Amino acid sequence: MKLGCPKEIKPQEFRVGMTPHAAHEAIAHGHEVIIETGAGDGSGFPDSAYIDVGVVIVDTAEEIFATADMIVKVKEPQAVERKMLREGQLLFTYLHLAPDPEQTRDLLDSGCTAIAYETVTDRNGGLPLLAPMSEVAGKLAPQVGAWTLQKANGGRGVLLGGVPGVRPAKVVVIGGGHVGTHAARVAAGMGADVTVLDMSLPRLRYLDDAFRSEFKTSYASKGNTAELVEAADMVVGAVLIPGAAAPKLVTREQLSTMKPGAAIVDVAIDQGGCFETSKPTTHENPIYDVDGIMHYCVANMPGAVARTSTIALGNATMPFMLALADKGWKQACADNPHLLEGLNVHAGKLTYYAVGKALGIDVTSPQLLIK
Repeated sequence: MKLGCPKEIKPQEFRVGMTPHAAHEAIAHGHEVIIETGAGDGSGFPDSAYIDVGVVIVDTAEEIFATADMIVKVKEPQAVERKMLREGQLLFTYLHLAPDPEQTRDLLDSGCTAIAYETVTDRNGGLPLLAPMSEVAGKLAPQVGAWTLQKANGGRGVLLGGVPGVRPAKVVVIGGGHVGTHAARVAAGMGADVTVLDMSLPRLRYLDDAFRSEFKTSYASKGNTAELVEAADMVVGAVLIPGAAAPKLVTREQLSTMKPGAAIVDVAIDQGGCFETSKPTTHENPIYDVDGIMHYCVANMPGAVARTSTIALGNATMPFMLALADKGWKQACADNPHLLEGLNVHAGKLTYYAVGKALGIDVTSPQLLIK
């Protein structure tokens, strides 16, 4: 199979879909790999690193989309890329379709087969291809939130960890999964007073047992959430419903109860965001103000630490990429029901229920398509 990796073109996206190690593995399995020139530069992988392992470097993304059997990317294909997808071509990348009807329609119209990193599962019910980026984004959230809180950026002018004689900032993390846990640990490590909210009592018990000395936990009822958000200097949105649009947990009306200059970091923005006032931003212009509350809603946060993120993502995606290339998508998905969970689009049909529910589109069972 011919695997193609174009350069990412989403603004301020520096990751690359395939590391030289992953490309080397694919070539060792008997596949051909082509990569757009400069695709790895932002992650510290020059063209020479790919050439050394047998990759063919091409000048344009058009050549990759025109000739590759499988496209391996990081972010969802942008409009110009979606126009180049073709019937029968396999796309393996993050998609986040639920809040993006335009992308969904373009993928359906293209006739391609699209497998989304964020909906591939594992035997424990986890999301192994989303987890590494969730960990990165979670660890970044307190860093960017602390920067957002600086007065020069419109924030309250509060130091996250305080100093002797001055109380630390109050940080509320909504969601106790991978993102929330890493965000809470880093914020607590910076000296903040941290509370994690979640609706799963088993998860709260686990967090309390494992991290009691680092941060507090609370049940995410509407009342508790409103009370803690009102007192917070920073609120991190870390809620995920796999493949579906994120629930809106903080309303615009609630902003009026928050401290002027408080910071919101919405890590769920890829799935539409969990604050009513959230809208996607970029690393170039990451912050905006709504009613005196500073919002940080960058839709590709891990792109800021592109080398770490690319290596972490490549470690997770490589076994699935090789299975798809070695067996073809149908056999690979038939052999691995967790990979089948990643199938979102095939030949003009939507195959992921949560996306169909969010966008009002009929869904075809993926199991029917692999028989």
